[in-house]
Amino acid sequence: MSEQIEMKEITPDNLKEMPCCGIKNLEHKGHVNKSGWLKTHFQKGLGSRVMFTGINQQFGFIEYIPGQYAWRGVEAKDYMFIHCLWTHLKQYQGKGYGKKLIDACIQDARSKNMKGVAVVARQKPWMARSEIFLKNGFVSVDTAPPDYELLVYKFNSSAPNPRFKNNWEEKIQKYTEGLTIIRSAQCPHIMKFADEIADFARENYKIVPRVVELKSYRDAQNAPTPYAVFAIIYNGQLLTDHQISQTRFRNIMNKIL
Repeated sequence: MSEQIEMKEITPDNLKEMPCCGIKNLEHKGHVNKSGWLKTHFQKGLGSRVMFTGINQQFGFIEYIPGQYAWRGVEAKDYMFIHCLWTHLKQYQGKGYGKKLIDACIQDARSKNMKGVAVVARQKPWMARSEIFLKNGFVSVDTAPPDYELLVYKFNSSAPNPRFKNNWEEKIQKYTEGLTIIRSAQCPHIMKFADEIADFARENYKIVPRVVELKSYRDAQNAPTPYAVFAIIYNGQLLTDHQISQTRFRNIMNKIL
């Protein structure tokens, strides 16, 4: 008998009962912050689905929102925009569950009379790769350094393309002095990485970092990287544009210093 896989929608009513991006502990600081973030963004049309195994273990996730409210460095008005898509647990990968999550987003976008679905992809950690979207009817319409792709699934081929905001170097130059950590509540894992790196910098390099909290989608869309919601900048040099461990931060700083 085949296992009963279930896809559940996260809503304001069941938010407290659902795991958050793999975090089961409801008291986890990242989970608490993310729950507050979700409550605000449900009002803006945010949608989220979780895939569960037959023993109620989370193994897949998608989060999306109308593009004008996207927390990435994009202009994607009138498109549904995917923030996150992932499947883990090896036995459930390559079985079409990612497609089921994408299809749920596409169906939601159609029901809201949007122009299609857009997403930012890359090969590095913390973002889905482009291959799964290309296999499911998306096409690449824009790129940003070093390896970001903006992909779109259009309902009408004549609709204008979404695009990256660009001017990344100009935006980075706003942070030319000292160590800056840019973070947000959009990903519940960010706080742990940001706090550990900030503490390590104080204790080991006697550097007091400037922590910039992105508080709105406008802040995120004008952040200095396409991923937007996390970055570390030192004296105007971008050290990382995605979450890294304390060990990785130490290795980078030791080379610089």
